[in-house]
Amino acid sequence: MSILQRLLQKHTEKEIVLAFLGDSVTQGCFELYKNEEGKICTVTEPDHAFSQLLLTRLRALYPAVPFQVVNAGISGDRAPHGAKRLARDVLSHRPDLTVVCYGLNDCSAEKGGVEKYVAALEHIFTALKKSGSEVIFMTPNRMNDYVSPALTDPDMREIAAKKAALQNGGYLTKYIENATTLARKMNIPVCDCYARWCEMHESGTDTTAQLSNLINHPTREGHALFAKELMRTLSAPDPKETKI
Repeated sequence: MSILQRLLQKHTEKEIVLAFLGDSVTQGCFELYKNEEGKICTVTEPDHAFSQLLLTRLRALYPAVPFQVVNAGISGDRAPHGAKRLARDVLSHRPDLTVVCYGLNDCSAEKGGVEKYVAALEHIFTALKKSGSEVIFMTPNRMNDYVSPALTDPDMREIAAKKAALQNGGYLTKYIENATTLARKMNIPVCDCYARWCEMHESGTDTTAQLSNLINHPTREGHALFAKELMRTLSAPDPKETKI
């Protein structure tokens, strides 16, 4: 039985609450710009985030089912902070499913932050399972691997250079590898979007150009890819129940 089948069986009349815990990508952040005071700001469009795109898919397939979304994404967030605010921002809504996505900001700590990252995810996964929520760990997109000439602002180019060093230095990959190992050890389904992005990169796609801010925020089309992969994960049979 798939996660989606369990959700539909569990609630025939009550609303099905889908929660999403993560960073700026989960929140629905896209382009960057500088305001009149010179502060870097973000175009935030939660309605175009992957959580809403998934909700649109589910409502189209099951128009009689009352699905609801709780978007608990916060720009700049990391897994340890997500663990601290889990009860307030997620568990208080009594979610039936929680999608967790961290790594883009966590990897800025390089080698020194892996243990804290994994420990925070373990806390999050454990608390969610204890609450009765279904859990999916969704891996993020790739970050930029070069500084795009389209970025002309010096501050944004500096940010892009730092993120490219993390991507090319293998730090994000290392964090994701550790996170997916933990998730599978805890029997948490993994929606491996990072693997899809890496496949695109290896096949010759300029994945940096697929980022709306040319740094770490996927385009609106990229969010559609997340929604598609999440739908696939939701619909996949439980491997423990698959007969050989």
